[in-house]
Amino acid sequence: MLGAATLGESGGRPMHPRIKAAWAGATLAAPAYAVTCGSGDNLAIHAAVAEAPRGSALVVAACDPPALGYWGEVLTTGAEARGLLGLVIDGGVRDVAALEAHRWPVFSALIALPGAVKVSGGEIGGTARVGDVDVHTGDWVVADRDGVTVIPGEHLDAVLQAGHARADKEAGMFLRLRSGATTVDLLGLDTGPVKRS
Repeated sequence: MLGAATLGESGGRPMHPRIKAAWAGATLAAPAYAVTCGSGDNLAIHAAVAEAPRGSALVVAACDPPALGYWGEVLTTGAEARGLLGLVIDGGVRDVAALEAHRWPVFSALIALPGAVKVSGGEIGGTARVGDVDVHTGDWVVADRDGVTVIPGEHLDAVLQAGHARADKEAGMFLRLRSGATTVDLLGLDTGPVKRS
């Protein structure tokens, strides 16, 4: 799988670095199902777990306020049973040890213990602003320890093609570096402005 950094340099849109893996080793690549929560409320997330297509990842705006546990082990268990592949949330999650035990990919802005209420509407299946990126249902999210990248659905093939080309180019660079070349040589860098002591 091409990594989030490679795809982010190949036409994808990187999310703000506050969105990171809730547990070490989490990776995700799936079409997005967008969710926007009401203030301090995760009712829309519960609706999305029930209605999102199998094989998708929930991409959730829950930053009003962010410091609540909008997601935990109960929702993870339900999402797994529904065939959902992961979560990207601009807000808090909890039950991190359980999430890791499930090996279910979660990328969040923070870890937070207090829970959310379940009374206001929110919105599902449209567009959500997550990690400072507008994410439309049907876009793709690719996430790993480097961060999260969003690929517009209509540009998926072009971004993947550019990503593979970039990965192939870097593989060639690695071989040349191991043979004694420098990044200054390979990238054609002018190091003249660098002060020497």
